[in-house]
Amino acid sequence: MPTRRTALSLIAGAGATLALGTPAAHARPAHPRPFGRYGSPARRRDPRTLYVDAHGRGDHTDVQSAVDAATGTGRTIVIAAGVHRATLVVGAGHRDLTLIGASPDARDTVLVYGNAAGTPKSDGSGTLGTSGSASVTVKAAGFTARDLTFANDWLRSDNPEYTGTQAVAIKVQGDRSAFHGCRFLGHQDTLYADSPSLAVFARQYYRDCYVEGDVDFVFGRASAVFDSCHFRTLTRTDRASAPYGFVFAPSTAGANPHGYLVVRSCVTSTAPDGYYKLARPWVPSSDPTAHPMLTVRESLLGAGIDAPEPYGTMSSGFPWQDQRFAEHRNTGPGARITVPANRPQLSAFEARAHLPAHWLGDWRPRG
Repeated sequence: MPTRRTALSLIAGAGATLALGTPAAHARPAHPRPFGRYGSPARRRDPRTLYVDAHGRGDHTDVQSAVDAATGTGRTIVIAAGVHRATLVVGAGHRDLTLIGASPDARDTVLVYGNAAGTPKSDGSGTLGTSGSASVTVKAAGFTARDLTFANDWLRSDNPEYTGTQAVAIKVQGDRSAFHGCRFLGHQDTLYADSPSLAVFARQYYRDCYVEGDVDFVFGRASAVFDSCHFRTLTRTDRASAPYGFVFAPSTAGANPHGYLVVRSCVTSTAPDGYYKLARPWVPSSDPTAHPMLTVRESLLGAGIDAPEPYGTMSSGFPWQDQRFAEHRNTGPGARITVPANRPQLSAFEARAHLPAHWLGDWRPRG
């Protein structure tokens, strides 16, 4: 079976299909209009828009140089279809920046790299660590992404000597960060939905997105809403028994009333039934006062979730039962309430406070 890296390397041009372990579909010739409905450098829709194309048909041939050139606020970068292999950092100064995949299919435009937490630093001073492994890091407030795939294709099987196997596809820290129709591919720690500091309650919104992984693959301390998203747990060849991993690992600050909210979404799996936990709380050493929060409501939980025991504990001193975990009106085999004590349910009255509008406050993400 091809690895994710093989699948990514097979992609060439618009219309290719990206899926874990599945070869890309046959590539079509490069489109004569690489930026589709978003114009081009010759027919720029807006003077604040820049275009990226690896074949030289844009303003820049790589995404980082376009971001560096997009000074000021409210800039837009349109990225032509293809695999853009490099790390990317969107600094705090790039407020209200928008990245758009030129193709309406997020599988066509891929931002990817392959570092892990255990990858040695180039200067020999140690390893990259979890945050340093990120293919993409977003520090700016008001960031928006549409129709893009963010991936980390580092594989445990290629590096059995590594102990730091976290490999982040994207770390998002900015307040008012929104992702529409995006894909996030990785294994451990795929999507790091975080904030820049303990005192900042960064609001993030993910709509119609796809996230896959195995261990804690959606984690961090952001106030994040996942609306109509698809989470997919993966088969692991390095483990012979359950659990394979956890979907969510929030590390919500104790003072933050809003952690992760999952609504109208689904969790599916390629692994055997019951081999995954829905979540476990992360109380990092940098914030022992964290009080992780997760609400999952009106969502379909597939058979991959361990229905009798859907939650686990990461650190013995911080059991999941002491955290802010709750569910409301979920369906599917993974949502069956066989042990009521293990499935904390919101009442209809309590559920009124667990809505996207309460998480987002005065911010209304653009569609």
